[in-house]
Amino acid sequence: MHGFAESIEGGFVIVASSTALAMSMLLLLHKFWPPQLRMAHNDMVGPSLGVIGTTYAVIIAFMLSGVWSQFQTAEVNAEQEANCLVNIYRFAESFPPAEGPKVQQLAVEYSKVMISDEWQAMEHEASSEHAHTLMRALWRALPSIDGQNIAQHTAVDHAITELSSMTEHRRIRLLESHQKLPGILWSVLIIGGIITVGSTCLFGVENFSLHLVQVFAITLLLSVMLVAIAEIDQPFQGDVRVAPDGFRYALDSFDKWSGEKK
Repeated sequence: MHGFAESIEGGFVIVASSTALAMSMLLLLHKFWPPQLRMAHNDMVGPSLGVIGTTYAVIIAFMLSGVWSQFQTAEVNAEQEANCLVNIYRFAESFPPAEGPKVQQLAVEYSKVMISDEWQAMEHEASSEHAHTLMRALWRALPSIDGQNIAQHTAVDHAITELSSMTEHRRIRLLESHQKLPGILWSVLIIGGIITVGSTCLFGVENFSLHLVQVFAITLLLSVMLVAIAEIDQPFQGDVRVAPDGFRYALDSFDKWSGEKK
């Protein structure tokens, strides 16, 4: 379901198809098993639907809360990666004159590659080779800097610490771009939704129009929630995804930092 719901149009099709199917099922049930005959079983269907509905509500709430929490975690992690890069750029101000501008240029290029290449690559669960090259260049550059005084030594040490943290955040981000709900959990969500809607249709209600509206509303709500889970299941794919805003802000910070120097 996730692959099909990666766009707003796909999500709309899923919601429309689900509600249409539920309406068709109720119409067929109404034709071949009239409500007058089903009303005799309402005492049994009612408590069962209560248990099924409560259980499914807990499951779907847990899933939605879980994927939203993962989405927010991915967003914070990407921002922390950008913050580490900004710190490296600023520490480079205290580097020897021959090394500082090189490190700052690498930081600027890394931010641009994140925005132009890596985020697009993560939509396909891949990464940017250019970004890997820049990361290796930073790891080669920083440890090789020989500070000429205590201030420069301290700045280099702090920059290496920030680079280590940035590398960790990047590795986590790439892992998060591959994470998604297992198929078994999607089976639970979809089968649970079908059982819940089907149980609602089994009620014998004299006012068919009211019953139709009730089934429509329940199906619409459940299908919208499932589409929402699918949309934010993978935080770097689909229409609802983590944006590289942290790196855009980093570029703005670099420009302001350079302007203050002048």
